[in-house]
Amino acid sequence: MRSKLLMVLLSVIFIVTACNKQEEPKQTEVTKNSNVHQIIVEEAIQVSGYTYIRANESGKEYWMAVTTMDVKKGETLYYEGSMEMKDFESKELKRKFDSIFFADNVSKIPPVNAGNNIKASPQKPSIEKENISIAPVAGGITVAQLFSNPNSYAGKIVKIKGKVVKTNFGIMKTNWIHIQDGTSTGSDFDLTVTTNDNVNVGDIVTFEGSIVLNKDFGYGYSYKVLLENAKANKSL
Repeated sequence: MRSKLLMVLLSVIFIVTACNKQEEPKQTEVTKNSNVHQIIVEEAIQVSGYTYIRANESGKEYWMAVTTMDVKKGETLYYEGSMEMKDFESKELKRKFDSIFFADNVSKIPPVNAGNNIKASPQKPSIEKENISIAPVAGGITVAQLFSNPNSYAGKIVKIKGKVVKTNFGIMKTNWIHIQDGTSTGSDFDLTVTTNDNVNVGDIVTFEGSIVLNKDFGYGYSYKVLLENAKANKSL
Protein backbone atom coordinates (compact mmCIF):
# COMPACT_ATOMS: atom_id res chain seq x y z
CA MET A 1 0.00 0.00 0.00
CA ARG A 2 2.80 2.40 0.98
CA SER A 3 4.66 1.63 -2.27
CA LYS A 4 1.55 2.50 -4.30
CA LEU A 5 1.17 5.82 -2.46
CA LEU A 6 4.83 6.57 -3.06
CA MET A 7 4.43 5.88 -6.80
CA VAL A 8 1.39 8.19 -6.99
CA LEU A 9 3.27 10.95 -5.16
CA LEU A 10 6.27 10.66 -7.47
CA SER A 11 3.97 10.78 -10.51
CA VAL A 12 2.34 14.02 -9.29
CA ILE A 13 5.75 15.61 -8.67
CA PHE A 14 6.87 14.61 -12.19
CA ILE A 15 3.76 16.08 -13.84
CA VAL A 16 4.04 19.38 -11.94
CA THR A 17 7.74 19.67 -12.81
CA ALA A 18 7.05 18.95 -16.50
CA CYS A 19 4.30 21.57 -16.64
CA ASN A 20 6.59 24.21 -15.13
CA LYS A 21 9.28 23.44 -17.73
CA GLN A 22 6.74 23.78 -20.60
CA GLU A 23 5.89 27.33 -19.49
CA GLU A 24 9.47 28.60 -19.80
CA PRO A 25 9.34 29.37 -23.59
CA LYS A 26 6.44 31.78 -22.97
CA GLN A 27 8.70 33.92 -20.80
CA THR A 28 11.27 33.97 -23.61
CA GLU A 29 8.61 35.27 -26.05
CA VAL A 30 7.76 38.16 -23.74
CA THR A 31 11.43 39.14 -23.71
CA LYS A 32 11.53 39.12 -27.51
CA ASN A 33 8.42 41.30 -27.70
CA SER A 34 10.22 44.04 -25.76
CA ASN A 35 12.53 44.54 -28.77
CA VAL A 36 9.78 46.24 -30.76
CA HIS A 37 10.36 49.99 -31.06
CA GLN A 38 7.48 52.46 -31.41
CA ILE A 39 8.45 55.89 -32.69
CA ILE A 40 6.79 59.15 -33.68
CA VAL A 41 8.03 60.86 -36.84
CA GLU A 42 9.26 64.36 -35.99
CA GLU A 43 10.80 65.02 -39.41
CA ALA A 44 11.21 63.09 -42.67
CA ILE A 45 13.70 63.84 -45.46
CA GLN A 46 13.51 62.00 -48.79
CA VAL A 47 16.61 61.21 -50.87
CA SER A 48 17.19 58.65 -53.62
CA GLY A 49 16.69 55.20 -52.12
CA TYR A 50 16.33 56.32 -48.49
CA THR A 51 14.08 58.21 -46.12
CA TYR A 52 15.81 59.94 -43.22
CA ILE A 53 13.61 60.14 -40.13
CA ARG A 54 14.09 62.16 -36.97
CA ALA A 55 12.42 59.78 -34.54
CA ASN A 56 10.97 60.35 -31.11
CA GLU A 57 10.88 57.24 -28.94
CA SER A 58 9.42 57.86 -25.49
CA GLY A 59 10.84 61.39 -25.47
CA LYS A 60 14.28 60.45 -26.82
CA GLU A 61 15.11 61.74 -30.30
CA TYR A 62 17.48 60.13 -32.79
CA TRP A 63 17.98 59.84 -36.56
CA MET A 64 17.10 56.79 -38.64
CA ALA A 65 17.60 55.82 -42.29
CA VAL A 66 15.09 53.45 -43.87
CA THR A 67 14.26 52.25 -47.35
CA THR A 68 12.20 54.91 -49.14
CA MET A 69 8.71 55.10 -47.67
CA ASP A 70 5.91 57.65 -47.59
CA VAL A 71 5.81 59.07 -44.07
CA LYS A 72 4.62 62.33 -42.59
CA LYS A 73 5.31 64.23 -39.40
CA GLY A 74 3.25 62.86 -36.53
CA GLU A 75 2.87 59.34 -37.89
CA THR A 76 3.62 56.32 -35.69
CA LEU A 77 6.09 53.71 -36.96
CA TYR A 78 7.31 50.35 -35.65
CA TYR A 79 10.52 48.37 -36.14
CA GLU A 80 12.55 45.68 -34.41
CA GLY A 81 16.19 45.48 -35.52
CA SER A 82 18.58 48.29 -36.45
CA MET A 83 22.28 48.96 -36.92
CA GLU A 84 23.91 52.10 -35.53
CA MET A 85 26.57 53.96 -37.49
CA LYS A 86 28.71 56.67 -35.93
CA ASP A 87 29.92 59.76 -37.83
CA PHE A 88 27.87 58.89 -40.90
CA GLU A 89 28.00 61.38 -43.77
CA SER A 90 25.21 61.72 -46.32
CA LYS A 91 26.62 63.18 -49.52
CA GLU A 92 23.15 63.91 -50.90
CA LEU A 93 22.19 65.89 -47.82
CA LYS A 94 25.71 67.25 -47.38
CA ARG A 95 25.29 66.47 -43.73
CA LYS A 96 27.14 64.44 -41.13
CA PHE A 97 25.26 62.53 -38.43
CA ASP A 98 27.02 61.85 -35.12
CA SER A 99 24.84 58.74 -34.87
CA ILE A 100 22.21 57.21 -37.15
CA PHE A 101 20.31 53.92 -37.10
CA PHE A 102 19.66 51.91 -40.26
CA ALA A 103 16.49 49.83 -39.85
CA ASP A 104 14.71 47.26 -42.02
CA ASN A 105 11.02 46.30 -42.10
CA VAL A 106 9.76 49.59 -40.71
CA SER A 107 5.97 49.50 -40.68
CA LYS A 108 2.95 51.61 -39.82
CA ILE A 109 1.38 48.54 -38.20
CA PRO A 110 2.84 46.87 -35.08
CA PRO A 111 4.47 43.46 -35.68
CA VAL A 112 2.26 40.50 -34.78
CA ASN A 113 4.63 39.64 -31.91
CA ALA A 114 4.57 43.14 -30.44
CA GLY A 115 2.59 42.03 -27.39
CA ASN A 116 0.77 44.25 -24.93
CA ASN A 117 3.74 46.54 -24.40
CA ILE A 118 2.93 48.33 -27.68
CA LYS A 119 -0.16 50.51 -27.88
CA ALA A 120 -0.85 51.65 -31.40
CA SER A 121 -2.41 54.90 -32.47
CA PRO A 122 -4.76 54.83 -35.46
CA GLN A 123 -2.68 55.53 -38.56
CA LYS A 124 -5.01 54.89 -41.48
CA PRO A 125 -3.43 56.82 -44.33
CA SER A 126 -4.88 60.07 -45.61
CA ILE A 127 -5.45 59.95 -49.37
CA GLU A 128 -6.07 62.92 -51.68
CA LYS A 129 -8.47 62.60 -54.62
CA GLU A 130 -6.62 62.81 -57.92
CA ASN A 131 -7.93 64.55 -61.03
CA ILE A 132 -8.02 61.52 -63.34
CA SER A 133 -10.50 59.74 -65.60
CA ILE A 134 -9.99 56.03 -66.28
CA ALA A 135 -12.56 54.04 -68.24
CA PRO A 136 -13.56 50.67 -66.72
CA VAL A 137 -12.16 47.49 -68.23
CA ALA A 138 -14.52 45.20 -70.17
CA GLY A 139 -16.57 43.24 -67.66
CA GLY A 140 -15.35 45.42 -64.82
CA ILE A 141 -16.88 48.04 -62.56
CA THR A 142 -15.89 51.50 -61.36
CA VAL A 143 -15.02 52.65 -57.86
CA ALA A 144 -18.29 54.61 -57.78
CA GLN A 145 -20.35 51.58 -58.74
CA LEU A 146 -18.72 49.53 -56.01
CA PHE A 147 -19.23 52.07 -53.23
CA SER A 148 -22.76 53.02 -54.33
CA ASN A 149 -24.00 49.46 -53.73
CA PRO A 150 -21.32 47.46 -51.90
CA ASN A 151 -23.68 44.79 -50.57
CA SER A 152 -24.40 43.58 -54.10
CA TYR A 153 -20.68 42.83 -54.61
CA ALA A 154 -19.91 41.30 -51.19
CA GLY A 155 -18.07 37.98 -51.60
CA LYS A 156 -17.96 38.32 -55.39
CA ILE A 157 -14.96 38.46 -57.73
CA VAL A 158 -14.75 41.82 -59.54
CA LYS A 159 -12.39 43.67 -61.87
CA ILE A 160 -11.52 47.31 -61.27
CA LYS A 161 -9.10 49.41 -63.29
CA GLY A 162 -7.42 52.38 -61.68
CA LYS A 163 -4.30 54.38 -61.02
CA VAL A 164 -2.06 53.31 -58.17
CA VAL A 165 -1.82 56.32 -55.82
CA LYS A 166 -0.22 54.72 -52.74
CA THR A 167 1.65 51.52 -51.87
CA ASN A 168 2.69 49.78 -48.65
CA PHE A 169 4.61 46.54 -49.13
CA GLY A 170 5.01 43.54 -46.85
CA ILE A 171 2.48 44.50 -44.18
CA MET A 172 0.90 41.42 -42.58
CA LYS A 173 2.51 39.34 -45.35
CA THR A 174 0.77 41.18 -48.18
CA ASN A 175 0.98 44.41 -50.21
CA TRP A 176 -1.54 47.19 -49.62
CA ILE A 177 -2.40 49.25 -52.69
CA HIS A 178 -4.66 52.28 -53.11
CA ILE A 179 -6.26 52.91 -56.51
CA GLN A 180 -8.52 55.58 -57.97
CA ASP A 181 -10.29 55.83 -61.32
CA GLY A 182 -11.70 59.35 -61.02
CA THR A 183 -15.22 58.23 -60.04
CA SER A 184 -16.68 58.61 -56.58
CA THR A 185 -19.73 58.13 -54.42
CA GLY A 186 -19.93 60.84 -51.81
CA SER A 187 -16.55 60.91 -50.05
CA ASP A 188 -15.62 57.43 -51.29
CA PHE A 189 -13.18 57.69 -54.20
CA ASP A 190 -10.27 55.48 -53.14
CA LEU A 191 -10.23 51.67 -53.04
CA THR A 192 -7.79 49.65 -50.94
CA VAL A 193 -6.46 46.45 -52.50
CA THR A 194 -4.45 43.62 -50.96
CA THR A 195 -2.22 41.68 -53.33
CA ASN A 196 0.99 39.67 -53.55
CA ASP A 197 1.86 41.37 -56.85
CA ASN A 198 4.20 44.34 -57.04
CA VAL A 199 3.06 47.60 -58.62
CA ASN A 200 4.33 51.17 -58.47
CA VAL A 201 2.69 54.50 -57.75
CA GLY A 202 1.49 55.92 -61.06
CA ASP A 203 0.83 52.52 -62.70
CA ILE A 204 -2.52 51.99 -64.39
CA VAL A 205 -3.56 48.52 -63.26
CA THR A 206 -6.59 46.24 -63.46
CA PHE A 207 -7.08 44.32 -60.22
CA GLU A 208 -9.25 41.23 -60.00
CA GLY A 209 -10.13 39.97 -56.54
CA SER A 210 -12.83 39.32 -53.97
CA ILE A 211 -14.86 42.08 -52.31
CA VAL A 212 -14.97 42.01 -48.51
CA LEU A 213 -17.06 44.41 -46.44
CA ASN A 214 -16.47 45.93 -43.01
CA LYS A 215 -13.03 44.44 -42.44
CA ASP A 216 -11.33 45.59 -39.23
CA PHE A 217 -7.65 44.77 -38.64
CA GLY A 218 -7.37 46.90 -35.51
CA TYR A 219 -4.85 49.73 -34.96
CA GLY A 220 -7.23 52.12 -36.76
CA TYR A 221 -7.22 50.08 -39.98
CA SER A 222 -10.87 49.36 -40.77
CA TYR A 223 -12.32 49.24 -44.27
CA LYS A 224 -15.91 49.57 -45.38
CA VAL A 225 -14.93 47.97 -48.70
CA LEU A 226 -11.76 46.00 -49.44
CA LEU A 227 -10.59 44.19 -52.58
CA GLU A 228 -8.75 41.15 -51.19
CA ASN A 229 -6.15 38.74 -52.63
CA ALA A 230 -6.24 40.53 -55.97
CA LYS A 231 -4.25 39.78 -59.10
CA ALA A 232 -2.70 42.72 -60.97
CA ASN A 233 -2.81 43.04 -64.75
CA LYS A 234 -1.15 46.09 -66.31
CA SER A 235 -2.05 45.12 -69.87
CA LEU A 236 -5.84 45.49 -69.52
